[in-house]
Amino acid sequence: MTDEAALPRIGDVDASPPQEAAEVVAEIAEDAPLGRMLIALDIDGTVLLEDESFSPGVVDAVREAQDAGHEVMLATGRSWDSTRTVMERLGIHPEFAVCSNGAIVMRRIGGADATDYERAHVETFDPTEVLTLLGEHLGDAHFLVELPDGQRLFTDYLDDWNLQGANKVAFAELSHQPVCRVVVVAPEKTDQDFLQLVERIGLSQVSYAIGWTAWLDIAPQGVNKSTALELVRERLDIAPENVLVMGDGRNDIEMMQWAVSHGGRAIAMQQGPPEVHEAAGEVGLSVTEGGVAAILRAL
Repeated sequence: MTDEAALPRIGDVDASPPQEAAEVVAEIAEDAPLGRMLIALDIDGTVLLEDESFSPGVVDAVREAQDAGHEVMLATGRSWDSTRTVMERLGIHPEFAVCSNGAIVMRRIGGADATDYERAHVETFDPTEVLTLLGEHLGDAHFLVELPDGQRLFTDYLDDWNLQGANKVAFAELSHQPVCRVVVVAPEKTDQDFLQLVERIGLSQVSYAIGWTAWLDIAPQGVNKSTALELVRERLDIAPENVLVMGDGRNDIEMMQWAVSHGGRAIAMQQGPPEVHEAAGEVGLSVTEGGVAAILRAL
């Protein structure tokens, strides 16, 4: 694994002298691809702080990037309802939004001033096997599934979940139909516990991402933010080298690898885990320090 200390930290005054940090930001500005860019931002830990307030400067920086002609969009594990709320708070209505870790791509209906969206691409899978396995090993966990139409079913209430419009059901009912996403939260577990559990029981025919804390996010096999963003990039006819992605979590790793491998750039938030830093290759300021705003203003 790459030595985390060797990775460039954009604007990180704690890890490098101020002058060095300023030089790195200047290099980004100088090397930024010409023309319209596709800028895909994660939400939690990237655009939003833990208390749901915005990262410093991000609202103005996103607006300035849009005014400059770039396509600024969100790529998140959140459901569409929750994603749309954040977009409205940001004051943006991009042509596309990637939700549910790539299982759902929303497309704006109408012109640039329109605010209505439709499901342009939906991926589903049969959750029976994975729910059976996890239910056997995580009997006290909280489970939620998202259906293709956006409806959500859950087993137990959690403060961190936006359950407006969701329905509480028995665990067995979660497997009655194909789903876009399965979310598992076990408050007594750590992210390392989940990593070990997934390795031990083996999760086949699905894609998964393990969060900072005790949550596991499961999507259809081969589906993640990168697969959805490639669909968006092709629809928008934006060159791969004109892609910029930013995120902080393990569910951002694939989109970072995708961007970098195609000549674009990926920047990890400083508070992200080492494997996210490695996937991006560039590390910015933390979400509390306004990492997104610093990068967007350097373009």
